[in-house]
Amino acid sequence: MKNFLRVLCAFCGAGFLTPVHATGLEQLKSFLDTNRSSRGVFEQTVVSKSGRKPQKSAGIFALQRPGKFRWSYEKPYKQLLVSDGNKLWSFDPDLNQVAVKKLGTAFGASPAALLAGQDLDKHFILKEAAAADGIEFVEAMPRGGDTSFERIKIGFVAKQPVAMEIHDSFGQVTLLRFTQFEANPVLPEDLFRFVAPAGADVVGE
Repeated sequence: MKNFLRVLCAFCGAGFLTPVHATGLEQLKSFLDTNRSSRGVFEQTVVSKSGRKPQKSAGIFALQRPGKFRWSYEKPYKQLLVSDGNKLWSFDPDLNQVAVKKLGTAFGASPAALLAGQDLDKHFILKEAAAADGIEFVEAMPRGGDTSFERIKIGFVAKQPVAMEIHDSFGQVTLLRFTQFEANPVLPEDLFRFVAPAGADVVGE
């Protein structure tokens, strides 16, 4: 979880009618033009540079543009990340500890901004990447040099994201697969608010 939190902070039912010639960039633009919110299920694998056994986790997410998201790890351990567009909370239930920080301008050039942000051309250099297994990919490189990741690939099928691949500056690769994805659901505002549980240790701003 810590690896994903680092890239997250450093990193929101269209029909299946996309033409086969639609490029990754065209599908990304269409997704951003037509989707204000989304929710679904994800699987995550973190592959280290050292080659140690990959770390796997899974959970559910909800996103609302711009900048709001709820990312909940359900297994193997519970972890929760919540942003209201201004602040980011990270809650570890086992430790009963909450870390809170301002989202800041760095969010615009984070991996999360590719789904929940805006003005991507301002923050990223975007280009087509090679398609694979019927998935059209876009590669995004941050324009600034102060992020903790080097590049991201995001894959689309039928104008919806199905995968992300995040290469960080430490040589680790975070692979995300969206196994369920619902476009434009009505999401309650309190989904993106966080209130620390009684007795929790709150660290940060």
